[in-house]
Amino acid sequence: MVYVTFVSHYGAVRFRQKMAQRGVSVTLMPVPRFLSSSCGTCARLDGDTPPEDMPRDDVEGVYVR
Repeated sequence: MVYVTFVSHYGAVRFRQKMAQRGVSVTLMPVPRFLSSSCGTCARLDGDTPPEDMPRDDVEGVYVR
């Protein structure tokens, strides 16, 4: 799984929209306890590596678990 944390909730929503335009499914969820975030919302993507063309607007961190 790939987890992406954001500076703001709005950034997380925009990220999901941009990824949907690319045909990538994203699940927004509360940040798991093993991560931290400024806004408390993260995006979960299936797979072992983040997409290379992933938007970086408002991204706080990218974690692979």
